[in-house]
Amino acid sequence: MINGTLVLEGGATRGVFTSGALDYLMEKDQYFSHVIGVSAGSCNAVDYVSKQPGRTRDCMIHKDKEYSYYYGFREFIKEKSILDMDMVFDKYPKEIFPFDYETYFASDMTCEIVTVNCETGKAEYMTEDHDFDRLMKICRASSSMPLVSPIVNIDEVPYLDGGIADSIPLRRAMELGNKKIVLILTRNPGYRKKPISKGMAGIYRKAYKKYPNLVRAAIRRNHVYNQTMEHVEKLEEEGKIFVLRPLIPTVSRLEKDYDTLMNFYNHGYKLMEKQYDAMMKYLEE
Repeated sequence: MINGTLVLEGGATRGVFTSGALDYLMEKDQYFSHVIGVSAGSCNAVDYVSKQPGRTRDCMIHKDKEYSYYYGFREFIKEKSILDMDMVFDKYPKEIFPFDYETYFASDMTCEIVTVNCETGKAEYMTEDHDFDRLMKICRASSSMPLVSPIVNIDEVPYLDGGIADSIPLRRAMELGNKKIVLILTRNPGYRKKPISKGMAGIYRKAYKKYPNLVRAAIRRNHVYNQTMEHVEKLEEEGKIFVLRPLIPTVSRLEKDYDTLMNFYNHGYKLMEKQYDAMMKYLEE
């Protein structure tokens, strides 16, 4: 096992890039001692720890409409969600694409899933080592995009997508103390988040008026993200971290086209294959 921390960015369906990269690592039987996943990255993280190559890909890319997790307009109004989260985090792991809970809970790897506490507006790095329903609930919270997904209550505390507060948990990875850190990002080199508009800020304030700290975190998200990216690029240039990021145009975060998603998945797989020796050299130095 590699004594290091693997950090997985989210980005909804952009996460298929990450799943391609991880599938290559799993084929090489390369596993990190610590994994941190955010949003879609949390889904990739748990499938990596459960040693199930292809599972995230199969959950996110499919031709059959019966497996679709997108709601229509009528369901969106009723459920207040654009995605069928029950399908993704209950029916998928239990019936359609079974999740290997036994392997996950028996693993020596530490897996942290990033959520945002709606009351504090701060990121929390959650773990679960025996309760599979709670594990999926944490993944669900981490993947629940604001405004288009309902809040998830865990232990009577409201949570949403961890990316609101910590899209790229580099600082958390450094706090864990491992000298080697590998980031798998889902945005192109040089990407920066634009500030949200005044109109969108108003929508956040109205939607989450009970949670002013969450609103503050959402409005400041671009500033925190861009600051983190500057730090990432500096450490990458100094050779202190290893970063894998897509080098072709990224897919949209709610992409549905099978071929488009498969192309992005294959790009992640092939890019990890291409940069594998460089990554291993970094890890062994």
